[in-house]
Amino acid sequence: MTTGLPSQTQVIELLGGEFARAGYEIDDVVLDTRTSPPRITVIADGDNPLDLDTIADLSRSASALLDGLDGVHDSYVLEISSPGVDRPLTGEKHFRRARGRKVEIALSDGSRLTGRVGETRDHAVALVVRDGRGWAVREIPLGEIAKAVVQVEFSPPTQAELDLATADSADRTEAGA
Repeated sequence: MTTGLPSQTQVIELLGGEFARAGYEIDDVVLDTRTSPPRITVIADGDNPLDLDTIADLSRSASALLDGLDGVHDSYVLEISSPGVDRPLTGEKHFRRARGRKVEIALSDGSRLTGRVGETRDHAVALVVRDGRGWAVREIPLGEIAKAVVQVEFSPPTQAELDLATADSADRTEAGA
């Protein structure tokens, strides 16, 4: 049975360039034919968060491209969204994009850390962690991270913690951190 919708691969190939020009990459495409009309959900991520104006622009251009595709004859709902906060951080780009966010990390040795993501470079992430009454920066090789998930925060971080998370490694060295 034909759904009247393009495949996941077709959507990624068709829209990938348009999203890249806007500074985003397609993380996933979910086709739901159980709804009426069927739904095409495009999950995109980039170094800058998706805002409503960008989502509207991407929706218009994506709809035009999808409507021009042969075989797309049914109506559909197009949804553009960013990954949820519960998406695991699995690669260097995910950590880079999560800079300044609080994360919980499970290391391959079984230990766990909670801290704020700092600079990501050279296959390692700087994690701002509690050190007594203050803060310290711990370099964690990405290969030692078994799982990492952004934590939902209900209160803002301290300025000292945020300063360490947003500092580059050269800045931290000069500051004596």
